[in-house]
Amino acid sequence: MLEAIRVRKTYPGEVEALAGIDLFVSEGETVALVGESGSGKTTLLRMFNRLVEPTDGEIRIRGRAAREVDPVLLRRTTGYVQQDGGLLPHWSVRRNVTLVPMLLGWDPGRATRRADELLEAVGLDPSHYAKRYPLELSGGERQRVAFARALAADPDVVLLDEPFGALDALTCLDMQEQFVALKEGLRKTMVMVTHDLGEAFRVADHVAVMKDGLILQHGRPHELRSSPEAGYVAELLHRVAL
Repeated sequence: MLEAIRVRKTYPGEVEALAGIDLFVSEGETVALVGESGSGKTTLLRMFNRLVEPTDGEIRIRGRAAREVDPVLLRRTTGYVQQDGGLLPHWSVRRNVTLVPMLLGWDPGRATRRADELLEAVGLDPSHYAKRYPLELSGGERQRVAFARALAADPDVVLLDEPFGALDALTCLDMQEQFVALKEGLRKTMVMVTHDLGEAFRVADHVAVMKDGLILQHGRPHELRSSPEAGYVAELLHRVAL
């Protein structure tokens, strides 16, 4: 479904963000990219909707080279959740959720019905929340709206850039539980960036541990627990007591 093949990214000044990445994400699976700041995880994530272009190598989506897909269309047909939600503050909750369907030319009535359906799915009663504005919501509520917006056009692929990173601990755990329930029901192909290995183990099917622009180990959570690669990965698991 999603594939990175020997992908490198070098910025001016010979700063190497990715040093030759290979990654395959199967249809319907959730992969978490875990690493400290500067590991390259967000750079890799943003290549899947062409917010970042590789210097070398290739990104493939559904077997097709990403460079062959119009970037605007690709972004409109790929769900994307930012850490702070990225909601438009002067738009109502419902209008935020209908943004991409309306850009894709959906009938307004269909877009509204879809928005209300998804608000219900993420635990926000549309009769209470649809006409409110982002500044009237808590951080957790804003992030729920961001999830609904990412799913509104029913994309096959959803990208999540530290979606729980700005939340307090209890809200974060609640959102993680709801995320797991949603992903089990929707079976979308998802890639999530996080700096929290425990979070990755709770919500993802596969985990890729990154450092210095490389994937050091990629596997299911139980595989990383039972057989961590010597060095950084083993030390990381030891530090977080997983």
